[in-house]
Amino acid sequence: MQALIQKYNVPGPRYTSYPTVPFWDESTYTRSSWIKSLQKEDASREISLYIHLPFCESLCTFCACNKRITKRHEVELPYIEALLKEWSMYLEILQEKPVLKEIHLGGGTPTFFDPEHLKYLLETIKGSCELPEDISFSFEGHPNNTTVNHLKTLSSLGFDRVSYGIQDYNPKVQLAIHRIQSFETVKSITEQSRAFGYKSVSHDLIYGLPMQTLEDVIATINKTTALMPDRIAFYSYAHVPWTKGNGQRGYDEKDLPSAKLKRQQYEMGKKMLEEKGYIEIGMDHFALPEDEMAIAFQNKSLHRNFMGYTTTKTDKMIGLGVSAISDSWFGFSQNQKNLNQYYDSLTQNELPVSRGHILDETDLIIRRKILNLMCHFESNLDGLDINTQLEIKNDLAEFESDMLLTVQDDFIRVNPAGKAFIRNICMAFDLRLKAKKSESQLFSMTI
Repeated sequence: MQALIQKYNVPGPRYTSYPTVPFWDESTYTRSSWIKSLQKEDASREISLYIHLPFCESLCTFCACNKRITKRHEVELPYIEALLKEWSMYLEILQEKPVLKEIHLGGGTPTFFDPEHLKYLLETIKGSCELPEDISFSFEGHPNNTTVNHLKTLSSLGFDRVSYGIQDYNPKVQLAIHRIQSFETVKSITEQSRAFGYKSVSHDLIYGLPMQTLEDVIATINKTTALMPDRIAFYSYAHVPWTKGNGQRGYDEKDLPSAKLKRQQYEMGKKMLEEKGYIEIGMDHFALPEDEMAIAFQNKSLHRNFMGYTTTKTDKMIGLGVSAISDSWFGFSQNQKNLNQYYDSLTQNELPVSRGHILDETDLIIRRKILNLMCHFESNLDGLDINTQLEIKNDLAEFESDMLLTVQDDFIRVNPAGKAFIRNICMAFDLRLKAKKSESQLFSMTI
């Protein structure tokens, strides 16, 4: 296994979309083409809604998300009014009253906001939609500032899932990433969430953090499984200190675990979680067998989008707020990343979008293949021309020889050993990535 880890130790996309954001062809995209992609005839009225709430009181240095650090809570209402104005624009674009299947509050720190302000935002949005019985509402909570009032208010609005960012329990690691919270705090908020009827409580953990040892990961997994959250996300730390607004400058590469140690951290964490009864779901996720995500994985109804893995499948996912990404299935659109520019667009009565990609027919086919692999560890080559099929088969041959997958009659099934390399396998289907590599090689040959 160690030889395979070294062999396939190359960076790859997380495939929350295809094409992935770095390979969007922005020449295909305009505001009007984006709006047109949302207004396809015979499209379902069902939508998912992602709301980006960017404010945090302090900077967590492991985080590469779009955020604004402030302790001034007077920023809340102006931002909520901006969100509602953006939403009103989408209501006009959608033309028909949408059926709201899913809401996810992300950030930033959604629980930075006062519960009454969140109630105003969410009641206004819900009042403009048709609400089915099988809604799925979730939010990301910070253990240090999620209050009983947050839990009570959001529960009354239909929220029944919550994820808490834990990362690691070692004080030295917490100090390095500027995210200090005690096990007692996490235990209390987890128990309170269950008491208020949240049927799925998730804990987010990260391996590969600065100063983090194998023993730290073991201790964190032991404390986490003592609380038995319904879901656990076990992510790899991404070190991107060059990203604007990122705080990953308080430590150096020398403070990070080696590639070998980082892999040991993951393998040990995975082993411990499976021994406790958790089922591995797609990539980076684990769930107890009775959780809806595990059930969706077993019956092959699991879906993946910009919110990650979800049990709710809608063709339209609208992202509200600064930097939020929307998905019409036929196209992607990202909002302005700068908060002032986001506000300026809305002041000018313009949809605050900045870039995107409209999928062509091949994109749509490849998107489905990669989605099947990421969610179900299997796919086929149907719909692709013979040359593309041969190209993908050639790229998969090495994985097959390493017994990471099986190809039979154009059907690909990932073997248990191959699940750890699912990103690499998806890259064999990624025509946009391969085209970019070919362009780079051609460029390097001409200079």
